Amino acid sequence: MIDEHSFKAIYSYCESVSDSPSDVLHELYRETHLKTLAPRMASGPVQGRFLSLFSKLVAPKQVLEIGTFTGYATICIAEGLAEKGHIHTIEVNPELNHISDKYFKKAGFRDQITSHIGDAKTIIGQLYRQFDVVFIDAKKKDYSLYFDLVIDKVRPGGYILADNVLWGGKVYSGSKDATTLSLIAFNQKMKDDTRVETLLLPLRDGLTIMRKK
Repeated sequence: MIDEHSFKAIYSYCESVSDSPSDVLHELYRETHLKTLAPRMASGPVQGRFLSLFSKLVAPKQVLEIGTFTGYATICIAEGLAEKGHIHTIEVNPELNHISDKYFKKAGFRDQITSHIGDAKTIIGQLYRQFDVVFIDAKKKDYSLYFDLVIDKVRPGGYILADNVLWGGKVYSGSKDATTLSLIAFNQKMKDDTRVETLLLPLRDGLTIMRKK
């Protein structure tokens, strides 16, 4: 088992030998830490570079993000959009919209991103399109429901990504709180669902990648 100090050292080393985020992302990350109560919710440099590279490999035309926060991951994914590609991103907290919107404009992606404010469980049903990539990073207790709502909206060969699926190690440490139990159930559900191929990566707080068959 890697202790927290060693994990931070490994993470710092990975960051130091990976490509650096853009100046806009660096500025957004700093403002997120200065102006929000839970800045750790932002994807951060290493996971952000992963999302950017993944998006460039897939070159998605249509992306759905569930959980915008301040827009860090949104911009990273937007870096790999296909020509005329588009992201629909959903955030329940309207007070964060002024930050994400400002940086979408600064990054040059404002016209390629549609921001939806409200309950994802309602908004997802109003999006009548197929998606190449879905990124789930919102209320953890609802992950299984989000999956059920989006699976038929993902094209065959498309991808669903889910963040924070290790939940600080609680999913394997014996914790029994409601959020942890929900994520344990979600992780098992993804393993058992024959419609997707599933890989859970120990990247940051755990990132699951699912490919729809």
